[in-house]
Amino acid sequence: MTYTQVLTRYKAWADDLFLTVIASIPDSELTASRPIAFGSLIRTLNHSCTMDYVWQCHLLGQHHGLTTRNPESCPEIEVIVRRQRDMNEWYVGYAGSITDNELAEVVEFEFIGGGAGCMSRRDILLHVVNHNTYHRGHAADILYHLNVCPPTTDLPVFLQQQSVGI
Repeated sequence: MTYTQVLTRYKAWADDLFLTVIASIPDSELTASRPIAFGSLIRTLNHSCTMDYVWQCHLLGQHHGLTTRNPESCPEIEVIVRRQRDMNEWYVGYAGSITDNELAEVVEFEFIGGGAGCMSRRDILLHVVNHNTYHRGHAADILYHLNVCPPTTDLPVFLQQQSVGI
C-alpha cells in the first residue's frame, strides 16, 4: 500500500469515528456560536467538507464555483456527515487508482481568496488529510467543553488497529 493510500484511509477512518460522535450532539450545541474561526461546530465541519470538495475539483481539473471558504448556507449535520463520508470514499478510491508518476504531476489552480497556486497531486492529498486533522482538533476542543470525550483519531492508533503496512 502506498503512503497516500494509507493517509486517505486514515482520514476516512478518523472522520468516521469523529462524525459518529458528532451525530449524538444536539443541534443547539452544533450551531451554538463558538470562539473559533468558522463560528460554530457545524460550520467548522461544513468548512472541512467543502474544502475537500474544492481540492477534489482541483485534482479533477474542474471549477468548484465557490467564492468563500465559509459559505453562508450550512446544511444539516446529517447532510454534512453523508457528504464527508462520500468525499472520503472518493479520496480513498482516488489514492488507490493514481500512479506514482501522476502523484508527482503539478496541478495549477486559483485560491478561493485569489491568486494562483500550484501543488503536486501528492501534496494536495497530504494537505487534504492534514487540513481535516487540523479542524478535527478544533472540533475536539469544543467537544471537551461540552463534556463529550472525542474519539482517539491519532495515526498510530489507526495503523495499529488496521495493521497497515507501508
